[in-house]
Formats: sequence, structure tokens, C-alpha cells
Amino acid sequence: MPFNINAIRQQFPALNQSVDGKTPIFFDGPGGSQTTKTTLNAIRDYFAFYNANLGSNFFSGVKTTEVMQQAREAVAALVNAPSADTISFGGSATMLMFNFSRAIGRDWQEGDEIIITAADHYSNVSSWKHIAKDKGVTVHQIAVDEQTFEIDYDELASKIDNNTKLIAFTYASNTLGSVLDAKRIIEMAKSVGALTFIDAVHYAPHFSIDVQQLDCDFLVLSAYKFTGPHVAAIYAKTEHLEGLTPYKVEPATEVAPNRWEQGTQNFEGLAGMTAAIEYLASLSGQELADSPLRDRLETAFDNIKSYEQTLSAHFLDKLKAIEGVTLYGKKSIEGRSPTFAFRLPKGTPAEFADFCAKRVVGVGAGNFYAQGLCEQLGIMEDGGVIRAGCLHYNTIEEIDVLFDLIDEFLNA
Repeated sequence: MPFNINAIRQQFPALNQSVDGKTPIFFDGPGGSQTTKTTLNAIRDYFAFYNANLGSNFFSGVKTTEVMQQAREAVAALVNAPSADTISFGGSATMLMFNFSRAIGRDWQEGDEIIITAADHYSNVSSWKHIAKDKGVTVHQIAVDEQTFEIDYDELASKIDNNTKLIAFTYASNTLGSVLDAKRIIEMAKSVGALTFIDAVHYAPHFSIDVQQLDCDFLVLSAYKFTGPHVAAIYAKTEHLEGLTPYKVEPATEVAPNRWEQGTQNFEGLAGMTAAIEYLASLSGQELADSPLRDRLETAFDNIKSYEQTLSAHFLDKLKAIEGVTLYGKKSIEGRSPTFAFRLPKGTPAEFADFCAKRVVGVGAGNFYAQGLCEQLGIMEDGGVIRAGCLHYNTIEEIDVLFDLIDEFLNA
């Protein structure tokens, strides 16, 4: 293993606490990660010493401006953006999606069409459905291929034409763990001049992102999914940040990217986001002075992917040994994150999640806002799925504990 899992876990207070006499096990990473001491300190220090707003010449205001710029630069390195000025911030990915969908769809009209997918979290569906309804625009929703558990690319191709204005899709399903072929989708969109809007919230904790290589128009992520605080960022091409018209207060700057950031930003969150990205880079094993942040992040994500694939392989091997279990997702480690959606042959997802919670093991149950997916699979009204998601701080031993609980639940 390229990094020391015990040393990694020591950096997370939540992983070393005692709850009801037990060390908690977190398999709820897809819903939100735990955070490190360094990230907590960054948030605390900003709040303790520099709490201010932009535009002041006082030391705290100057520091706040620096904190915001450092966060732009850190996110730009994380996604390999061509400039820090292509990064804007918001309170959550959902807020950013609704904000940008209104601006992107401002000039749409009847006869225009957009495409969404059933693989997506509904932040990247409802935001587009609302503006499409307001403008009289046709919405096509692409089904999930139940063999590959990606989307049906043939159906997607059949829906794209010269009326298509935008394709909104997830980079990786927050429920299935499936990674979509983003480059393929973007090339389809470009063939008719359509924009692409990527939800990378679930993808970002697990894999390296390169927006220049993808050549996407927009990409959103959330820091709290990769060990940071509750703050989100969006990459957008400069032509869009400058050419689209944001909904904002009149005196606010017209200069991009600030023109997209309504109201006072979560500066303590931005300090924490930078610290979280630096933490991820530390998983490269390289010292700060050895190489640029982007290079360290690329190596770190190679290490993360390799380790998480060992977790996925172990989880899938254990799962397939259970008679009557149903896995919704890829059965191999390729093309997926270590997030698993399944149903057991006994009990409901909520009953099993409650059973685990009483034993201080956290798994999820429900639809996880993947409404289109659960409706397509016919499980929306039947409790959805059990979701167990690993991050790079989880261990093989923790997976074994979960499967011991599955055996206990099924044999009770």
C-alpha cells in the first residue's frame, strides 16, 4: 500500500472517538466525509483571528481576501483548471446548480431541448427541470443501462440533435458508484454545440479531475465529500463566467468570478477547503516543496484509487457470497467508486441501517436523492437501497465488521 492507513486514520478525530464504548465505523462517506485536525484548525484559526469580509484594508480583511484567493488556487489545482479565476464558490453544490441553471437557461425558448439522466442526484435534475418548465423547454431523461449501470449511451445519442442546448450528467453515481464516460458524453454534446454541466460531487473524493482534458463547460464539487467543510465550488469556462448574466444584487461587482458569488461567502469554509485539498495532496507522500500542488494531487489520487480498489475487491467478494443479495451496480472494481447499493434477502434497507446504527456502524438507506434511478429500478416505494460507501480512511477490517453484522441480521 502506498500510504500508511494507520497514520492516515490518526489525523481524523471522528475515527478515534468512543461512542457507547465502541469505535464508530463510517460507511456514509457518499453522504459526507469526516475531517482532519488540520482542516479543523484552519477553520478555527480563520474564525478566531481574521473573521471579516472582503474589501477592507484592515489586516483581517486583507487576510480574508488572501483566504479566498488561496481557495480558488487550490480548487483550480484539484480540477486542473487553466486559471483560478474560473473557480466560483457557493454554499452547496445544489445552490450552485440552481444559481447557474437560471443564468444558463435565461435565453432558452420553446423548441429548445435539454438532456438529464436517471443516474443523477436530483440536484442536477430538478434544477434543470424547473428552468425548462419556466421556458417551455423539452426535457429528455436518459435511463440507466441495467447491465452496465452507466447510462444508456445509445438512447443518449438518439436524443441529441440541433435543438439540444445542454446535457447535465453526473461524473459518478452517488448511489451506484458507477463512473460515467464523461469524455464520450462531452463529445456528443459538442457535435451539436450543446453545453455540458457535470456533477462531480461523488467523483471528486476518489479520482483525479482534469477539466482541460475533458473540455467541459461546467463542473461542480463539494468539499465536505473530500474531508472538507460544507462549501462548494464550480468550474466554468471563462467565456461563460463573463458572457452569461448572473442573478445578483446591483452594486455587486461585474468582474468574474466574483460576480457569481452572491452575498458574503463562507470564508472559514474556504480556509477549510484549502486545508482539505492540501491534506489530499499529502497522500502523495511528497513534501510540500517537492512539486506543485497539482502534481502532488495527481500522485495522491493514484494512491487513493489503488487503495480503494482493494477495498472494493474485498467488499464485492464478501457481498457475492451472500445468497439472495441484490447488488445494484458494477460487479467489478473497474469503472466504479467504492460505493455499493444493495438489498438483502431479509428486511428493509431502513431496518438494516437501524440495526447497524445501534452497533455504531453507519450505513445509509433510502433513495439518496437518486429519484430517477430508484423509480426506474422499481424500488422507490420499497425503501430504496442499502448504501455502504468507503473512503480512503476505511479499512478491510471495518468491511469485515459490516459483513459480520449482515450475517447476524440475516440469521436473527
